[in-house]
Amino acid sequence: MKKILFLTGTRADFGKIKSLIQILEKNEKFEVYVFITGMHLQEKYGSTYLEIERCGFSNMHKFENFTHETTMDLTLAKTIEGLSSFVKDCNPDLIVIHGDRVEALAGAIVGSLNNILVAHIEGGEVSGTIDELIRHSTSKMSHIHFVSNELAKKRLIQMGELQESVFTIGSPDVDIMFSNDLPSLVVVKEYYEINFDEYAVVMFHPVTTEAGYIKEYAANFVKALLEDDSNFVVIYPNNDLGSEAILEEYKKFENNIRFRVFPSLRFEYFLTLLKNAQFVIGNSSAGVREAPYYGIPVINIGTRQQNRVSNTDIINVDYDKDEIMIALQNIKSKKIKYKKEDFGVGNSAELFLQSLENNDIWKLNQQKQFRDNL
Repeated sequence: MKKILFLTGTRADFGKIKSLIQILEKNEKFEVYVFITGMHLQEKYGSTYLEIERCGFSNMHKFENFTHETTMDLTLAKTIEGLSSFVKDCNPDLIVIHGDRVEALAGAIVGSLNNILVAHIEGGEVSGTIDELIRHSTSKMSHIHFVSNELAKKRLIQMGELQESVFTIGSPDVDIMFSNDLPSLVVVKEYYEINFDEYAVVMFHPVTTEAGYIKEYAANFVKALLEDDSNFVVIYPNNDLGSEAILEEYKKFENNIRFRVFPSLRFEYFLTLLKNAQFVIGNSSAGVREAPYYGIPVINIGTRQQNRVSNTDIINVDYDKDEIMIALQNIKSKKIKYKKEDFGVGNSAELFLQSLENNDIWKLNQQKQFRDNL
């Protein structure tokens, strides 16, 4: 029996790995552990560890990595400390991490420096800002790569990763996006007391490399939303540097009947709301990844996703209020194409399981190589 440790620090990465955890939990060849940290444990952001606990996984461990200093290096250091201690207790054969957050980097560091295999979900992506540095650093510290498409695989091989260590499985959240288990829109609206017939979804995050301008960006964004006549379901930003400036601006939505503001939403409930939205506005990866899968129009603001926006039907605008207003006026008639081929067909969990059941994956060469023949 192989021990597999999954690390999750945000509502977003849990949505990406949930189906992977579930399929291993049902398989007698694996013993699964879930290390819960980061935003999950912050009441301000919805205490989303509760959503994980509702899943009833066998072995869950919570660790608070929050520091009152809003610097990523201290969060990284504290996560490494807590995870290292836990790893020594459970002695996993594999640590599974996702994406481009400091928690993922901590998982890669702890695993590689303790001679434990590390599997990175969705490496080889591009995004820009500090996120891209973290993602590529995490990939280089990992041994196994489960990527969303062939382009991501190609990038990792260009970075020197062994071809036999890279597995294309699609994006795991697609498994849930098109499952038959999503709640109905009626159920979701009743649960969250959303009374709009039509609405748009708002997800706007700080860009850490532009922290000095976030207050101005958030103010322009909020002014544009207030002057528009749409209804909006607003979801809190992540807890990166600059989030407080955004939340301060969101106070202007209070007592406005066109706005419902939430620290977080249950993942399946969020997908139902996304699937039925008029459009998405902000700078979340959900706007450039999940929304196009549902055929939902998108306004992407600023630089946070600048290297990830390959869909020409997405409206890209700067942080200028007037630009955002023009986009809002045009978006309601905007239609985009359903790009099924980009991130898999909803069988990521099965492909993930098949890979781990193959004995060859446990014998991969952990030594990093240069590729001098490029």
